[in-house]
Amino acid sequence: MRAWRVEALSEAGTMHRRDIPLPQVKAGDYLVRVEAAGLAFGDTLLVRGRYQTKPALPFTPGSEIVGTIVGGEGPLPVGTRLASSCQQGGFADYALAPQAAAWPIGDTMPAGTALALRSNFPTSLYALRHAGRLQPGETLLVHAGAGGVGSAAVSLGKCLGARVIATAGGAAKLQACRDAGADLALDAAGDWLAAVRAHVPDGVDVVYDPVGGETGVQSLRCLAHDARYLVIGFAGGSLTALPANRLLLHNASAVGVLWGEVRKRDPQLAAALTREVYDRHAEGRLPLLPGRGWDFEQAPQALAALASRASIGKLWLTLQHRGNLHE
Repeated sequence: MRAWRVEALSEAGTMHRRDIPLPQVKAGDYLVRVEAAGLAFGDTLLVRGRYQTKPALPFTPGSEIVGTIVGGEGPLPVGTRLASSCQQGGFADYALAPQAAAWPIGDTMPAGTALALRSNFPTSLYALRHAGRLQPGETLLVHAGAGGVGSAAVSLGKCLGARVIATAGGAAKLQACRDAGADLALDAAGDWLAAVRAHVPDGVDVVYDPVGGETGVQSLRCLAHDARYLVIGFAGGSLTALPANRLLLHNASAVGVLWGEVRKRDPQLAAALTREVYDRHAEGRLPLLPGRGWDFEQAPQALAALASRASIGKLWLTLQHRGNLHE
């Protein structure tokens, strides 16, 4: 089968398109013929050796897939179309999906929609409701509001009854934030801090921050009393050196959010949140940005677009198959 492989770690994050054997199905897994593989910011770090974990070389990146079960014994029959997380290996014709993470999606849901609902939206729902304790009427500040998880946070924040302020870079992304439901969209390259303070003099109640670095540091300067600052990631390229005095002054808290650990430690909660976002979408109560699919052969370019923060919404790779299982 075709697969993108990382054979050596470098700052360039080089991947090579190789032909490798199909993965061996183990108990508890499905073998899935991949239709689409989701791209996450963590992938851009993983291929450069800058993620928290480093898989043994060589490895195939990709932790989110949509596809059809072609092997493995479990509660879902062969032929079921599903969306699933996977340990790695999604950037390939076939991948292994843990049965506990597999979510049947039917035949009509677009792959990009299924991937966003399977990963970005449960992450953001857990962050806002459980880690951030967001309440109706509170003010939510979302950084990178036009990205995959950011746009999910904007949409869900509105669903949860919050006033949502989003930051993003450039006119197209600012419009995307509004399309996702933001009440106010601020240019990340401008003085967004002064604008937030002007619009919310008493401070924001929850900050959703996938950017980190100086963005996180400045965010702590516009907190309300008892605010919650959510550490989602570090898309800006550097960790946030949190000024603890700011937390102290506002009786505020900083909370880390790692959805993979939630899935591992509390699978029932993870399943309930996933079911909720799929149901909300089916009822028309959860707007999604269009996102963009890239051809499988363009995987390096797609990761580069994600790493440079040039994308809007969810990104994914689309795979075309020929013939039977082994062709």
